[in-house]
Amino acid sequence: MPDASFQLIYIDPPFNTGRSQVRTNRESKQSQTGGSVGFGGKRYEQVVSSVLSYDDEFADYWGFLEPRLREAWRLLHATGTLYLHLDYRESHYAKVLLDALFGRECFLNEIIWAYDYGGKAKNRWPAKHDNILVYVKNPKTYYFNSEAVDREPYMAPGLVTKEKAERGKLPTDVWWHTIVSPTGKEKTGYPTQKPLGILRRIISASSKEGDRVLDFFAGSGTTGHAAFELGRHFTMIDQSEESVELIAKRLSDLGAKFELKR
Repeated sequence: MPDASFQLIYIDPPFNTGRSQVRTNRESKQSQTGGSVGFGGKRYEQVVSSVLSYDDEFADYWGFLEPRLREAWRLLHATGTLYLHLDYRESHYAKVLLDALFGRECFLNEIIWAYDYGGKAKNRWPAKHDNILVYVKNPKTYYFNSEAVDREPYMAPGLVTKEKAERGKLPTDVWWHTIVSPTGKEKTGYPTQKPLGILRRIISASSKEGDRVLDFFAGSGTTGHAAFELGRHFTMIDQSEESVELIAKRLSDLGAKFELKR
């Protein structure tokens, strides 16, 4: 790909959790023999329709990720921004590396995405957030449009004017947003699918309509989904054939025109 060809790069690499990420989709089908008794005395059994998975363990995680971050710097336009989505396991190492690759002056934000779903540890404070590191290619020329970002309700609307309360406030660097509901319409079945709301906010703030967006850990294709709805051009890459097939179906269902290369 040519140098400086993308306005925005969002990457959500494997988090190096040390375990395989798997999500199994099951559906109930009527059975004449086995299964459990359901409505009207009919028998049903659970049938596995698909299994989506990937290995999230790397012996040399930074040997894997660093060359990709170098490519991200090369591909970013002078007005462009990189969003690197990780969690507490690797984010501090990533910040040191990105300070070296981009320059400390190019660090813009560390966004904390907080959510209210997942494990409930009893022997420590339960982990309920991800870290999104934000770096710009050039601190003097980067693009950021706060007016295009979705607003949030004030926690104490009575303390501001009626006009401000109706409009809402600009989000801070702490984003409260639920995960993709296991039973919601947004769900694709991909094990680490990210919510559309998170990607819409990122793309709205750091790119304009018609700009090019890149995601080279495309996963479930949320970046392309959000980019298409916001009028951006997008390129998504993933090495998993399961992921590519899932993304192609998702884009087709949206009515998006795209070219698929293998």
